[in-house]
Amino acid sequence: MNELELILGRKKFKIIAKPNSGKTEIAGFDEEKDALLVNVAAPADKNKANIEIIKFLSKKLGKKVRISSGMTSREKIIEVK
Repeated sequence: MNELELILGRKKFKIIAKPNSGKTEIAGFDEEKDALLVNVAAPADKNKANIEIIKFLSKKLGKKVRISSGMTSREKIIEVK
């Protein structure tokens, strides 16, 4: 199992978001912070990037997710329902 599968298999995990990217995608893994690096196409304005992150990760995991902390930060805790 690679790092991505291990992270996505958890009930809670950390991401570091990079808004205003060309495409919404998982860009890598930060071992030091134990977090997924997620590029987000939407801007960090009026909650648009957070909504995009939730849609993207829900689709990727096939489960509902929510941001449990970090709504106004680049570092966010994602909770899988």
